[in-house]
This record gives sequence, structure tokens and C-alpha cells, in this order.
Amino acid sequence: MTSASAVPPSEIQATIEQLWIYPVKSCGAMAMTEAELTETGLAWDRAWMVVDDEGEFVTQRELPRMALITPAFKMGQLVLRAPGMLALHLALDAAEWPVKVRVWDDEVPAYDMGDLAAQWFSDFLGPDAPANLKRLRLVRFDPEVRRLSSLKWTGGREATTQFADGFAMLVTSTASLADLNERLAKAGHLPVEMTRFRPNIVLGGLEAHDEDRLGPMQIVTEGGVARIETVKPCARCPIPNIDPATAESSPAVGDTLQTYRQDQRLNGAITFGMNAIVLEGDGLILRVGQVVGADWKFD
Repeated sequence: MTSASAVPPSEIQATIEQLWIYPVKSCGAMAMTEAELTETGLAWDRAWMVVDDEGEFVTQRELPRMALITPAFKMGQLVLRAPGMLALHLALDAAEWPVKVRVWDDEVPAYDMGDLAAQWFSDFLGPDAPANLKRLRLVRFDPEVRRLSSLKWTGGREATTQFADGFAMLVTSTASLADLNERLAKAGHLPVEMTRFRPNIVLGGLEAHDEDRLGPMQIVTEGGVARIETVKPCARCPIPNIDPATAESSPAVGDTLQTYRQDQRLNGAITFGMNAIVLEGDGLILRVGQVVGADWKFD
């Protein structure tokens, strides 16, 4: 574990309590004890994506059962499992043919993962899908492509991401989830897990939603100092209402957030967590337990 004394002097010291990646956009999470930091975020995060037959991205917003698809890495392969399905094994370097796909307003080059992967996703997700989502395909991000985050929010700096909604990483805190769960309990609801919010880095040692006000974060690793900056509050869609274990949706989470998380920085949108970009540290290894230093940032 990195010692606190190794972190440059800062007003706040937190720790990395959890690391998460989501190899296939909007499918299940993988908890990591360590992960390589790259220019586009944590390695293998949102490197693959499900699209319809027009190349438009598909998420749990349309197909909640995507939450039931669980990823794992084994012997140079991405292994995907889902209830009632044989496992799908994909070589990490596999790519069938180039295609153009769309994620939000961005059209980006990608690689189709072939007919077997397409049939697997269509068989599992298609039966309950709307007519336009019966036929699905899996694509992989082209690692030679630079997909830029919004220059408005990065302050004009070029920062890249793969198939994430818009930024390399999402940062939350255990205190923020604990605060939400306390509010849910008072309203008679069960607690929820952090995976509903799909973060990459979960910080400990902060008060609830302190991540909203952090300046650039410095993380001392064995190979050097990584620097990550939160740049935009994360506006929330209905996905946090979906239970990752069952794919069932209920409005409790969104309704509760509505009572206290309307964010004036996004014209009153409901926010939870902060989108972040990578400033320095490509190739460094982040680990659970590492100390994070930052100063306060107030707009």
C-alpha cells in the first residue's frame, strides 16, 4: 500500500477503496484489485459495445437484461456469461472487419466481432427486445482512434475515451453511496450497491459527495505519479434504477436522488459521481489501498 507520506502535500487525502471496469459497455461489472491506467481510462474499460443493425449503440436503457451479462478475463480471452447461455469466448486481440458505429453524437471506427458474437447477444437479448433490437452485434473500439471528450468540459484540453458515454473515468465515493442508502432506508427501501452507478474509482475517506469538489487528484504508484482530474458532474439516466442482479427496474433510486441531487451546474439534472480525465500516468498501475491526494476546487 502506498504510504500517505509519499503523496505530495494536499488538503485532502483519500484512498482508493474500489476499482471497477465494464469491458462491454452497459453489461456487467468487474471488480479489480489493480488496473492499468491508460490515456482512455482503465485498461479494457468499455472496449466493446453492443450495437443494433444500424450501428447505433445499445444500453440497459433499452435492454435492462444487459446487466445480467457478466465478463471475466481468462488466458488471453474475454469470457462472457449469461443465464441459460453457453459462455462466449473472445480473444482479446480478435477483430473481424472494420465498421462505423455511433455512440451518442460520435461516429467512430470500430471492429465487428463476428457472427458468433452477434448471434450470442441476439439470442440472449433479442427475445424480449423491441422489433428494432432483435438483431444485435458486438463491436470493439479501434485502439488507433482518438475519440475526444467534450472540449467544453476539459477546458480545451484533448482527453480521450473509448466507448464510455463521454469521459475516460467516473469517480464516486463510499460516503456518497452510504448517504443515499440512509435516505432509501428512511423511505422504506432496501440499500443498493455501488455497481448501479458504474464507477471506475471509488474513494474512501471523504464526506458524502466531496468528489464533486476535488481538484486534480495525485496517486503515487510504484512506477510514478498518476494525475486524474474530475471535470463534469455525471448526469443520471434511469440505469441506476436497474438492479444489476435481476435486471428489474424500480424508481426508488432516481426518485430519492431527485430530492437532494439536482445539480445547477447541469441545469438541475440529477447527478451522482464525477466524470474524469487522465492527465498523467499512462501505463501506471492503480491499486486498491493507494492514497489519493487533492486540493479543494470551488467554482
